[in-house]
Amino acid sequence: MIPIPSSEGVTIPIAVLSEALQNILGSVIPGIMVGIIILAFIGTVIAKTVKPTFIKHSSFLTALFDIPVIWVIARILAVIFAIMVFFKIGPEAIWSENTGATLLFSLLPVLFSVFLFAGLLLPLLLNFGLLELFGALMTKFMRPVFKLPGRSSIDALASWLGDGTIGVLLTSKQYEEGHYTKREAAIIGTTFSVVSITFSIVVLKEVGLMHYFVPYYFAVTFSGVIAAIILPRIWPLSTKPNTFINGKEDDNTAELIPDGYSRLGYGIEQAQLQARKSSSVKAFFIDGCKNILDMWLGVAPIVMALGTVALVIAEYTPLFQWLGTPFIPLLELLRIPEAGAASQTLVVGFADMFLPSILAGGIESDMTRFIIASVSVTQLIYMSEVGGLLIGSKIPVGMKDLIILFLLRTLITLPIITLIAHIIF
Repeated sequence: MIPIPSSEGVTIPIAVLSEALQNILGSVIPGIMVGIIILAFIGTVIAKTVKPTFIKHSSFLTALFDIPVIWVIARILAVIFAIMVFFKIGPEAIWSENTGATLLFSLLPVLFSVFLFAGLLLPLLLNFGLLELFGALMTKFMRPVFKLPGRSSIDALASWLGDGTIGVLLTSKQYEEGHYTKREAAIIGTTFSVVSITFSIVVLKEVGLMHYFVPYYFAVTFSGVIAAIILPRIWPLSTKPNTFINGKEDDNTAELIPDGYSRLGYGIEQAQLQARKSSSVKAFFIDGCKNILDMWLGVAPIVMALGTVALVIAEYTPLFQWLGTPFIPLLELLRIPEAGAASQTLVVGFADMFLPSILAGGIESDMTRFIIASVSVTQLIYMSEVGGLLIGSKIPVGMKDLIILFLLRTLITLPIITLIAHIIF
């Protein structure tokens, strides 16, 4: 997670390893992902029909394959879509380069490699005291500002420097292990799942404004922090139960520093206690492999199913144009040029965060393209990746929550980014 320089700017080692693996395996990865999606489907069918004892007696396999009906449907759709896209059969609307092919040949290979390294190395973050140390040090800042425990600073950092997917996976894992309440997990998953610095650069390149990177990333960061301060204090996040996954109420005693300890001293002691529990190399790799399977088999089908449906709607129907129409008066009030063309980009980002930048290609105003690129990154919740990951995880947020939070993030960040854009342009 330590930021390092690269040819495209600042990145982190997991991103470098992920990109290297993609370069090595290349065109083989989409085929592997089709196999993983088929395996998830077959495992689900067996768990639901045959119900073998080896699945029933394993909490890990039960959670992986014995899933609610809605996710069974998603896995069925994922298998159908993956096969259609891979072999280019059926309606072109499903497998065209702007719909299913975007997911199978562009996004899923990234998720495959990121999940492999993030899943394998996740125990290094969780099991050896780092979270306990930061929990003691950062509580005084994170709790009053973001309504979160100190250990969540690691999730935020993982998202900001690495990728939103890493942050969601880290949050989900800690929620399942009882370190976050339902409200805290929902806040972190929907507020700090920021796209990586590298991907932000890709977005800015797409709209042809790389020479504005410094003000662009300032606008993204500043408006993102403001949204992270506001959203935990309003509905729907403020109404989430402040209970753990086992139903126990949070009394905040876990964050109290005992008398006679400094924050640093207490954090180091708790970190050492946690590290002593994790002395088995075998257990480390078993945990890592379970994480990988959980991510591959649990998340990939959701992303393929929901992402394809969303992109088909965006590409072949005027739905997002209709949904964007109510934003036109707001854009005109904010004196944003070409408000009509910009309006649909505000909503289409819910399907995929790269779509607004693609649609902005026909917009002449540099200021409008700057605003679109910035807002698309700060909206955070897009169904082709982070939205699908959140829905597929055990973090307690549903589709209704995601839609509302997407709109709230847009309404909060748009005026801030527009103000910065008016100053720059």
